[in-house]
Amino acid sequence: MVKGVSRRVIVVASPDRRYFEEAIFILRDDVPLPGGGQTAPILEEACRIARRCAQRRRPRPVRLRVPAPCWALLGAAAMAVLWLATSLL
Repeated sequence: MVKGVSRRVIVVASPDRRYFEEAIFILRDDVPLPGGGQTAPILEEACRIARRCAQRRRPRPVRLRVPAPCWALLGAAAMAVLWLATSLL
């Protein structure tokens, strides 16, 4: 909680309440105050961002994770085969 500082905020209701109820956007100080035709672009941008965040994301594909010791054993086995091949020839 910040006390003694005035902030300009935009509160947007969530389009999908499964994830969050509302989004709060804090306006930068160099953005002109809403009003005089400037409200619409700022609100549209805030609503667009809230909609994009609420969209269901596809789950990432499960990747096979091989532990490091397995890679070390595989490398050691490859070197042993290479050494045997060169020493027997």
